[in-house]
Amino acid sequence: MAADWLQKLVDDGVISADQLTEAEQIASSMGIKVEEALVKNGYTTDAVIAECQANAFGHEFVDLTETEIPPSVVEMVPESVARENTVVPLGLAGESLVIAISDPLALDVMDKLRFILNREIDIKVSSKEQIQTAINRHYGQSETESVDSMLQEFTETAIDFTQTESSEGITVEEDESSPVVRLINLVISEAVAMRASDIHIEPFEDRVRIRYRIDGVLVERDSPPRRLLGALISRVKIMASIDISEKRRPQDGRIKTRAGGADYDLRISILPTNHGQAIVMRILDRENIKVGIRNLGFSEDNYRTFQNIIRRPNGIFLVTGPTGSGKTTTLYSALGELNRPDRKIITAEDPVEYYLPGINQVEVKSSIGMTFSRIIRSMLRQAPNVILVGEIRDMETADMAIQASLTGHLVFSTLHTNDAPGSITRLIDMGVQPFLVASSVMAVMAQRLVRVVCTKCKESYKPDPGELKQLEITSEEIANADFVRGRGCNNCQHTGFRGRKAVFELMTMNSTLRDMTFRREPTQNLRRQARLAGMATLVDDAKLKAIEGITSLSEVVKLGMGGH
Repeated sequence: MAADWLQKLVDDGVISADQLTEAEQIASSMGIKVEEALVKNGYTTDAVIAECQANAFGHEFVDLTETEIPPSVVEMVPESVARENTVVPLGLAGESLVIAISDPLALDVMDKLRFILNREIDIKVSSKEQIQTAINRHYGQSETESVDSMLQEFTETAIDFTQTESSEGITVEEDESSPVVRLINLVISEAVAMRASDIHIEPFEDRVRIRYRIDGVLVERDSPPRRLLGALISRVKIMASIDISEKRRPQDGRIKTRAGGADYDLRISILPTNHGQAIVMRILDRENIKVGIRNLGFSEDNYRTFQNIIRRPNGIFLVTGPTGSGKTTTLYSALGELNRPDRKIITAEDPVEYYLPGINQVEVKSSIGMTFSRIIRSMLRQAPNVILVGEIRDMETADMAIQASLTGHLVFSTLHTNDAPGSITRLIDMGVQPFLVASSVMAVMAQRLVRVVCTKCKESYKPDPGELKQLEITSEEIANADFVRGRGCNNCQHTGFRGRKAVFELMTMNSTLRDMTFRREPTQNLRRQARLAGMATLVDDAKLKAIEGITSLSEVVKLGMGGH
C-alpha cells in the first residue's frame, strides 16, 4: 500500500521516479522511512507527504497553522503523551476524541492512545512540524524552562546587547537571574541532558547558530538573535576566567560546572572568525573514562590480546585514529586497570583532560619549553613503571618515547593515522630509525566509534542484497545474523541510535612484521601480512557488531567508505 501512495507523488509530478528510487536506496541504507529520506533530501516537504498520505488512506488533512484548539480539549491529552507520540487533540466527535497525527499507519500509537486515554480515537492527518508547533503553542513550553522559550523571550524583548566594549562587561554581571546567564546555563544543562559531547556557538551575518554534537553527529538547536553574541561570549569568558577584552586571538579556558546532579568539566576554545568569535565547549564527563576495559567493545580475541599487551613490562603500545575516536578513553581505561599501589604511572598530556587519582599527570606548556620530549626526559628520572605520552607529533618525541621503552618502561601513546599498519610507516617517515621502531613497538591499535542502535525502538529487518554483497558478508554469516535498525523514538531523539561503541583493529608485532619494518616495506605489505597473521580490520569488527545486532549496516558502510 505504501508503495502505491508514494507512486502517486510521482504520478502527480511532485517528485520524479529517479528521486523516489534514490530515496528508497537511502532509506534502506540508513534504516529510515522512504518519506523521511524524501524530506531529508529536500525533494518535498512534510506537509505535502502528510496530505498525500491522508488522501491515500481516506483521512482528512488538517492545516494546524490557523487552528485554535479550546483549552478544554487540550486538557484531554496530557502534554507528555502529546509530545512523546507527536499528536495533538482537535475536538470531540460524539464519544470519540479527534486527534491530529503525522503518520496514519502508526497503528501502535493509536492503540496506545486508546489505552492511555480510555476512549475511542478518530484521526486527522497533519505534518509533524505543524503538530509540534501546535503542541508548543497550546501547551506552552514544558514546566521547566527550555532554551526555546528563553530564545522566544529574547526575540520578543528588544534588549539592546550592542557589541560595544563597555556593554560587554555590563550585560553579563554575575547576577544569576540575568537572562544571558540563564541562557548559557540552560544551553549547558540541555546539552548534558541530550548526551552531547560538545556545544558549538557560531556567529553568522544575521544570526548565531547553536549546535550540539550527539553521538558524533551535529544537531542544530534554535538560533539566538545576532545582537546577543557579545553578551554570550562575555558570559562564557567570565565563567572560564578568560580575558574578555581580547577579541583578535584564539583563546582557551576551562569551566567547572554542575548539571543534572553531576560535575562536568568544560574545555572552552574561542576562535575569531570573520563574523565574530566562535565558541566550542567540549563537555568532559568524568564518568566517561570510568569505562572498564570489558565495556569498550572488544571482541573476545582482541580483549585477550589487549590484556596481555598492557601487562608487559616494557615496549610501546600505540593507539591511532582521528580526533574524537575514543583513543583517550581507551588509554585511560588501560591506565585505570594498571593503577595499583605497586606501580608508578606518569602522563604527559596536551592538555590534561580528565584528572585521574593516583596518577601523576603533567601538562604540556610549549610557551615555557615544557614540550612532550622534555617532559619524557624528566619523567624518566622519576623512576616510573608506566608512561603515557599524549601524542607523538615529531621525531624528538618519538625518539624519547622509544628510548623510554627500550630502558624498561611500558609506554602508551597515540598517533593520527588511518589504520594500524600505517603507524609503523608514519614513525619511520618522521625520521625514527627502522631498527628502533622494529625493536620497541609491540602492538598498534586503530579505533573508530560506531553508533549503537537504540534498544527502545530497534527492529529486525532484511537488508538489501546489494548492501550485503558490497560488505562481503557471507551467506553463513547472514544465516546467523540479527540485522537491526532503529525506527526512531523519544529515547534516541528520533535518530534510531543511542550511544556509541568502539571498533578496533589490533595489530600485534611478530618476527615477520619486525623484519618487514626493518626493511622499510610499504604499509600495504605490512597490512597484508598482519591480516595473514589474523588481524581483523576496522570494517571486519564493525561487521561483527552489525551481525550481532549492536550497530546497523549503514554505520559499517560509512566506515567502509572512509577507506580504512
